Amino acid sequence: MSEPTITKRVLISGQVQGVGFRAWTQDEAELRSLSGWVRNRRDGFVEALFVGPPDLVAEMVETCRRGPRHARVETVETIYGEDLPATPGRFRILPTA
Repeated sequence: MSEPTITKRVLISGQVQGVGFRAWTQDEAELRSLSGWVRNRRDGFVEALFVGPPDLVAEMVETCRRGPRHARVETVETIYGEDLPATPGRFRILPTA
């Protein structure tokens, strides 16, 4: 029987663009074997979708609260509603939305 998976979509605010946040997020997600995506938004947020085992998704969301070295994260907020699809087994950086 396969392990259950969850999907969590988050918005990250603060000094999170121009500091390598997307590449860092991709690296951290791949270390945890999560699928999903990350992208910058025109409003200054970084948005990410994490798909995987509940404990690893929760760990990834907590990891986003500190971010890469030059980031200054103010908030990590869960977005409820329709989740955009993830490519199974891959974590991608998407174009700015």
